[in-house]
Amino acid sequence: MWRRIWALIIKEFFVIWNDRRSRAVIIVPPLIQLMVFGYAATFDVSHIATAIYNEDGGAAATTLVSSFSGSPAFNVLYHLDAQRQIAEKIDSRAVSLVIHIGPTFSRNLLSGRPATIQAIVDGRESNTALIILGYVNQIVETFDQRWSLKTHQPLPPAQLVTRYWFNPNLQSRWFIIPGIVALLTMVVTIVVTALTIAREREVGTFEQLLVTPFSPLEILVGKSVPALAIGISEGTFIILAAVLWFHVPLRGNVGLLYGGLLLYILAVIGIGLMVSSLARTQQQAMLGAFLFVVPAVILSGFATPISNMPHFIQAITLANPMRYFLVIVRGLFLEDLPASVVIAQLWPMAIIATLTLSGASWLFRHRTT
Repeated sequence: MWRRIWALIIKEFFVIWNDRRSRAVIIVPPLIQLMVFGYAATFDVSHIATAIYNEDGGAAATTLVSSFSGSPAFNVLYHLDAQRQIAEKIDSRAVSLVIHIGPTFSRNLLSGRPATIQAIVDGRESNTALIILGYVNQIVETFDQRWSLKTHQPLPPAQLVTRYWFNPNLQSRWFIIPGIVALLTMVVTIVVTALTIAREREVGTFEQLLVTPFSPLEILVGKSVPALAIGISEGTFIILAAVLWFHVPLRGNVGLLYGGLLLYILAVIGIGLMVSSLARTQQQAMLGAFLFVVPAVILSGFATPISNMPHFIQAITLANPMRYFLVIVRGLFLEDLPASVVIAQLWPMAIIATLTLSGASWLFRHRTT
């Protein structure tokens, strides 16, 4: 039996490598997507187009304006002369932020009275607007502290001191890159697996395979091992790129990470084999794979927290293996996640892998035409 399985495994490797479509799926898209996600997909906002409307010529106002001009987060493009120019710049999207300093700003500060400034933010992109507002608050808080030290005026009675755990510089790349390990590993594995049986069905060799001495279990193992090896290799490459190229810290146990990766790939392989067994052509298999990938990514917590989703959607995510592996990979990269927490994510993936591989084995027996 093991000799037959080994022969089928070697044959699958040769078929995958000799097939131009499969070879392209393994090599080209992961490299492109890794670079695109690594550099382009970011929640950070920088070089914010800014306009300043300063009606106060005092030293305090000038210092505050310099704080915005000297910050790498802001790109001061315009210094306005009239109130009407504010609407013009915001409406035309020439700027995303206008800082309006009133004529009594410096006078109020020197006399110890509250001094206000107005931040007008383009709210058409709500998430970006909130990030911009957070940057403005940081600039103003820093200005307040320096002004208090300079003039010996008392600080407000309550001061908020913020400390960011796990990601002290708030680099969104540290959050996104570990998620790419889960995303690209799933995409490559499921596409390669989905093409295996569909390819044989398309060229007419699948029926011949079923009448050979191979049992459905042997076929399942022979089809799964190459995809498993490709998935582990793909995951390893992305993990190394995350650590060595993008400098994302890997603080957790590597053994736990690969244990989660193994179960995750087995679950994805089962889904890919089910798709491949149902498809009659490779085009149908590709379509079926991406019909699974898109909702799986959306329902995994890759970009938006699962806790923000409706309760019935949260229940659906329990059947998504990517949901569990994302917790493991992000936790082990940034938090040094305890083994107990990792194990709590492993057993659901083990159940999903068992069910999907069993479903693929059943389809091998019953989908002969």
